Amino acid sequence: MSETLLEVRDLVTGFDTDAGLVRAVDGVSFTVPKGRTVGIVGESGCGKSVTALSIMRLLPRPMGRVLEGQILLEGKDLIQVEDEEMRQIRGSRISMIFQEPMSALNPVHRIGKQLTEVYLEHLDITKVEAMNRAIELLGHVGIPSPEIRVTEYPHQLSGGMRQRVVIAMALACKPSLIIADEPTTALDVTIQAQILELMQKLQVEMGMSIILITHDLGVIAETCDEVVVMYAGRVAETGPVREIFENPKHPYTKGLLDSIPRLDHPRKTHLSIIEGMVPGLLELPPGCRFQNRCPYKEDLCVDTPPTMESISDEHGVACFRWRDIK
Repeated sequence: MSETLLEVRDLVTGFDTDAGLVRAVDGVSFTVPKGRTVGIVGESGCGKSVTALSIMRLLPRPMGRVLEGQILLEGKDLIQVEDEEMRQIRGSRISMIFQEPMSALNPVHRIGKQLTEVYLEHLDITKVEAMNRAIELLGHVGIPSPEIRVTEYPHQLSGGMRQRVVIAMALACKPSLIIADEPTTALDVTIQAQILELMQKLQVEMGMSIILITHDLGVIAETCDEVVVMYAGRVAETGPVREIFENPKHPYTKGLLDSIPRLDHPRKTHLSIIEGMVPGLLELPPGCRFQNRCPYKEDLCVDTPPTMESISDEHGVACFRWRDIK
């Protein structure tokens, strides 16, 4: 068993709205081992990004806040630390790669200025040293002519280059954990593959852990060691990627996997679909949140929320009928 770097325990994150308090994340638990990649997958609105922002303590204030639970980074609860200490932890120990690089980068500042700010905030070095490190790091993430790129603005770079800059900013102080929130969604397929390959290469070189948030099961299969399947703010299933893909035990996980085109079934002309829609956060059913779309639904599912059951040491599922799923 790998040593645990991050442990999220029973996390509940809520938002104040005109209609009342909604729980966007409701009792989420998972661990991130050192040097491993954990994928969080699910449909839009299932709570993936809110979980990431909760870990980073970047929830929009005052409406968003962590209501319950713990976020333990090597034993230290990030929910309890003071704001100033959390600012030091961000960037130096945990960094985040955002989905849209044009939103993550300031359009009115040159690339070099934005990169050197990270070094100057966390390290006791001069501006010249920070710029030299920025140029070296841009080269390390595969940007050609980095000494020229540091003088340019974000709009002068391609989408792939901008995402490499964002990755460079996240890696600047060699953090233990990178949270990548759909880092390839805005890029074309060829560039997606390059970015994912770059992240895997840097992970091996630096020994960091990665939380990869995505809706793409192909990306999960290609890059992750473990996967957390979320649905409507809760964890539906979690375990090693190979085990989940070969033996899914939650109807939602099985539905997601059945909807993927497969080369070993060339005569399959119609993709399976999951009927219905994810319930709104203000309209969540009292029992299992997947019940209105589940072909395995029984009376118990209507009013009783399932708890996480252990199928094996690492494989868990929140479903009453997981034994019936083949």
